[in-house]
Amino acid sequence: MIASRDEIAIIREARALHRDGVDASCSGRHREAMRLLHRARALAESVDPGDPVTRQEWLVTRIRLSSTLSALAADTAGLAAGLAGLDEVRALVEDVPDPLVRAELSGSVGHNRGLLLLNAGLLEEGVAVLGEALAHEEWRLSAADEPVPSLVEPIVKTLRSRGTAHTNLGSITQARQDLTRAVALATEFGLVNFAADASHALGRLELRIGDVPAALRRYDSSERAYRNLGLAVPPLLGLHRAQALLVAGLADEAGDQLDHVLPAMRADQAATGELADVELTRAVAAFMTGDLGLAREMASAARQRMRRWGCETCVANATLIGLRVDTEVALRSGRVPRSLPARVLGFADALPVPRLAEQAATARMLAVRLEVRRGDLDAAERVLEGVPRPGRLTAIDHRMLRRLCRAELAAARGRRTAAFAEVRAGLAELDHVRDRMGGLELLSGTALHGRELTELAVGLVLAEGNARRLFAWLERTRAQTYRYEPLTRVDNPELAELIAEVRSLTQSIHKAHHDGHPTGALRARRAERLRKANQIGWHSGSWGSPRPVAKLPEVVAQLGGRALVSFASSGDALVAVVVVEGDVRLVHLGSAEAAAESARMLNADLNALAPDHLPEALVRVLSTSAHRQAERLDAQLVRPLVGLLGDRDLVVVPTGALYAVPWGVLPTLHARPIVVAPSATAWLAAERGEWRRDGRTVLVRGPGLPAAVGEIAKLGAHYSSAALLSGEGATVAAVLSTSDDAEIAHFAAHGVHEPENALFSRLELTDGPLYAHELANLPHPPRQVVLAACELALNRIRPGDEPLGFASALLASGSQMVVAPVSRVGDQASAATMDYYHRRLAAGAQPALALADAIAVDPLRRPFVCLGSGQS
Repeated sequence: MIASRDEIAIIREARALHRDGVDASCSGRHREAMRLLHRARALAESVDPGDPVTRQEWLVTRIRLSSTLSALAADTAGLAAGLAGLDEVRALVEDVPDPLVRAELSGSVGHNRGLLLLNAGLLEEGVAVLGEALAHEEWRLSAADEPVPSLVEPIVKTLRSRGTAHTNLGSITQARQDLTRAVALATEFGLVNFAADASHALGRLELRIGDVPAALRRYDSSERAYRNLGLAVPPLLGLHRAQALLVAGLADEAGDQLDHVLPAMRADQAATGELADVELTRAVAAFMTGDLGLAREMASAARQRMRRWGCETCVANATLIGLRVDTEVALRSGRVPRSLPARVLGFADALPVPRLAEQAATARMLAVRLEVRRGDLDAAERVLEGVPRPGRLTAIDHRMLRRLCRAELAAARGRRTAAFAEVRAGLAELDHVRDRMGGLELLSGTALHGRELTELAVGLVLAEGNARRLFAWLERTRAQTYRYEPLTRVDNPELAELIAEVRSLTQSIHKAHHDGHPTGALRARRAERLRKANQIGWHSGSWGSPRPVAKLPEVVAQLGGRALVSFASSGDALVAVVVVEGDVRLVHLGSAEAAAESARMLNADLNALAPDHLPEALVRVLSTSAHRQAERLDAQLVRPLVGLLGDRDLVVVPTGALYAVPWGVLPTLHARPIVVAPSATAWLAAERGEWRRDGRTVLVRGPGLPAAVGEIAKLGAHYSSAALLSGEGATVAAVLSTSDDAEIAHFAAHGVHEPENALFSRLELTDGPLYAHELANLPHPPRQVVLAACELALNRIRPGDEPLGFASALLASGSQMVVAPVSRVGDQASAATMDYYHRRLAAGAQPALALADAIAVDPLRRPFVCLGSGQS
C-alpha cells in the first residue's frame, strides 16, 4: 500500500507546527505554543496511514508531539499529568518497527521523563530513568555503521543532565565521570556548544566541592566557547560566576556581575524563574556588602516572582534573606523586638524537611542570635540544639554562622574559653577554604565569611585587657593574603592579550579626548575588557603554602631596638597594641570613627595642597587645615604612646581608614623612620627576605612628566650603575624585562589608583599603562619598588583589614618594600623627595631612615610611606 499525497502532506505540516510550537514555548509564548501543538496533534490524528514507511513516520511524529505536550502539561497541570502523558508515549514507542528508531525515541522520551523527575526534586528516580535513556542512546550508537555527531548529541545531553543530578545529590565521583565524559565526547565530535554546556555544569560541580578557582576556569572556558561560536552567553553563566565569587567572599564583584546580567534577564520575558534566581543572588551580595536596603528590595522582588513561578524552595530562600536583613537591622540597633525571634522560628517550623532543612537551620540560627541579644539564653540554647551539624558539602557561610551562634552563646554565658574555641575552629575551617583559592582577590575575599567571628574574638580580648592575647588574635585574623608564599607566575596568553587591549584602548581614549571626539564607546569597551581580565585573574596563578602566623617572640627578636604599634578597633573603640623590647601594652585611643574622619580630612587637605604653583594665600589656608588634622591625629594616635615608644623607629600596622595616614606628617613622628605593614606576619616575612646591596637598580621615566620629576639621569648619578629607561625605551615590555629580579625599581610616571579594581591600578608608560597585575606577576618582582606617582600606596580595604592595591599587590607577590605616596604629590615636591631619598640610600642609609629624612624637609608636601620592610 502506498500512502496518499494528502497523508504525507498532513504529517509534514504537523511536524512543522510541532517545530513552531517548540520555538514558541522556548520564547515564553506558552498559549501560542499549546495552540500550535494541539493543532499539530489534531492533524496527526486525522490520518491513519497504511503504508509501513509512512506509518512509521506518522507514528514518530505523534510520539514527539505527545512527548512535548506531556512536558508542557507538567508545567501547567502538575508532575502527575506530565508523567502520565509520557507513559502513554512510551506505549506508542513499542509499536515502532525499526529498532534503531525505537531506541532513539526511547532515549528521548526517557530523557524527558528524567528531566521532569529532576525538576520535581525526585533526584534519585530521575537519575535511574536517565540511566535507562542513556542505555538506549548508547545501544543506538553502537549499532550504527560509524559514529556521527547526530548520534552522539543525545548521549552528551543525557550525561550532562545526569551529571548535574549527581552533583545535586552529592555523588561527586559519578557527577565528575558523567560531565567529564560529556565534555570529551562533545569536543571529539565537534559539538562545541554542548561541550560548553557540560563545562559549565562541571563548573557548578567544582563550586559545590569548594574549588572556586576551578569553577571560575570552567565558566570562563564556557563563555569563550559561546562567544567563539557567535552564540549569546547564557545569563545563567553570569549568575553561577557570581555565586562562585560569593563563596570567595567577593560580594562587590558578584554584585557587579549580576548588575550586568539583570537587564538581559528582565528583557527576556521567558526567564521568570531564572530572573528570580538572579534577583535572589543579588540580594545575597547586597546583604554581604551591608547594603540592606538593596538586599530587602531584591529579596522582595525575587519572592514575588518565585511565588508566581510556584517554586516553594525559591520562595523560602527569598523570605530567608528578608529575615536576615531584619535580623541584621535589629542586631545593629541593639533593639530586638519580641516578635522577631518568634517570626523567624515560625518560618523555620513551617518549612518542609528534609527538603528545606538547611533553610530551616539557617533561620533557627538567626533566632539564636536574636535571643542571645535579648538576653534569653535558655531559649537560645534550646533553639541551637535543633540546628544539625553541617555536612561535608555545607556552604562556608552556613558553617561560619553556626560557629558564630555557638561562640556568642558561650560568651554570653561567660564561657570565654568555649567561645574562643569556636572562633578558632571557625577560622580553621575558613583557612581550609582559603588555601584552595587562586587569585589575589579570591584569597583576600574569604575573610568576609569570618568577619563577625573575628570581631567577636577581638571584642572579647579587649574586654579582658590582655595585650599579648590581643596581639596573637590580631595576627590570627587580619591580612591573611600576606601569610602565603608569593604567587607563582602562570603564563596566560588570553590575559596578556586582554591587558594589551586595555592598554591600546586607554591610548585611544586619550587621543579621542585630545581630538575632541566622543569617548563613551571606547570607555565602555575598555571597562568590558577590564572586567574580563579581572575574571581571568580570579583563577590565574596559585599560592604557595601558608606561612605560620608570627609569634610574639619572633617579632620581638626581629624588632631589636624598634617598636611595633598594631592598631585595632571593636565597634567604635580604637586601641593600639604596643610591642617594645618584649613588653606588650594595650592603649585605648578613643573613637575609631573620629580617627577615620581626621584621616580622611587630612588626606583631602594634602590632595588640595599638592599642586606646585598654588597662590600663597591658598597654601596658607590649606596648610593650616592640614596642620590641624595632623595635630588631631597626632594627639589621638601617637602622643598617648610616646612614653612607651621613646624615640624608637616604628613598625605600624594600621586598621581601616588609618591605612591612608601619611605617618611622617604627624608632628611627633617627624624625621622618625616608620614602616607600614598589613600585619606583623607580613612585616616579618618582608624583613627576612634576601637583600643584595649590589643588585640592579632600574630607573623608569614615563611620558608627559615635567623636567624636574622626570629627571632620572640625576637619580642615576647616585649609583655606580643603573638602567635608565625613558622615551621610546620606557615600554611595558622593556620595563618588565629589566625589572625582573632587580634590587630597586624606581618609577617616575603618572599613576592612577583604581579603588574598584585595585590590581588594575596603573603607571603610564610610553606605549600605555603598566598594571600592578603585570609587575606583581614577574617571576622575581623587584625587591624594592619606588613609586614617585600619585596615590599608589592607597588600598581598597577588604574585610579582615585586607589592603589590596598597587603597592599591596606587589608586597603580596614577593616585593619586600614599596615606597609610595598615600595622597597626591606635586611634581617638584616628588622630584625633591626622590633626589634626597636616593642620595641617602646610595650613601648606605636604611630605606626607612632615608625616607624619613626626605619627608621631614617638607612633610605636608611629601606624604610618602614605606611599606613592607624598612631595612635592607
